[in-house]
Amino acid sequence: MRKQGVAESSRNISALFLLYLVMNAFLATATQAQQPVATVGQAGAVAAKPGTADGKWSPALTGVRRPLYRLRSSDVIDVEFTFSPEFNQAVIVQPDGFIALKGAEPVYAEGCTISELRNSIVQAYTGVLHDPEISLVLRDFERPYFIAAGEVAKPGKYELRADLSLSQAVAVAGGFTPRSKHSQVVVFRQVSDAIVESHVIDVKAMMKSRSVAEDLRLQPGDFIFVPQNTFSKIHQFLPTSSLSLYATPNQF
Repeated sequence: MRKQGVAESSRNISALFLLYLVMNAFLATATQAQQPVATVGQAGAVAAKPGTADGKWSPALTGVRRPLYRLRSSDVIDVEFTFSPEFNQAVIVQPDGFIALKGAEPVYAEGCTISELRNSIVQAYTGVLHDPEISLVLRDFERPYFIAAGEVAKPGKYELRADLSLSQAVAVAGGFTPRSKHSQVVVFRQVSDAIVESHVIDVKAMMKSRSVAEDLRLQPGDFIFVPQNTFSKIHQFLPTSSLSLYATPNQF
């Protein structure tokens, strides 16, 4: 009877151990499935982990739609001290990324948010002021913009003052030229220093279908390129006399 009980206990232990191995294997598989995988953008660049690109944080990869503004060179910030107004000052982000502070060491500001810069300035004044209370106001900064190039009537750099779509941006740039290939409009978008996305939009089909569902919403820094159509490329190499057999001069 005692031997039978020992055998039954051994079987129970073996069953529990087998269940433990199965559960471990299942958890390992689930963990691997949740691991971030490398993604390849349309431009062929690779990001090893979501949210990072070459070790840098990227709003586009994290899915953050409204990231905080990060300071750039030539931005102007008003620094105000609540209890020490004699230290109030306007600082400019220099080309090297630093700002010069009154009575304190320079602080690196480029790429920082206003909140991050405020914390850095508080640390810079540690030992100069006791528990300084500081507020920052971004006075001047580079306005959001987009660039239109190629076969548009007025190529150039334009301020992105409001929520703008691709077709609206083309209209701001004067519209398409007669030589444009508006079935393959390309929008380049800088995701990080190492990654650029490219989106090819068939604006011609979109307008023909009277649907703006695919009308891309622009982001600051977007570069719009409208290529030249094939016929206008070869037209310059063909004699005008031969073309007159097929079309009137007004068509060109």
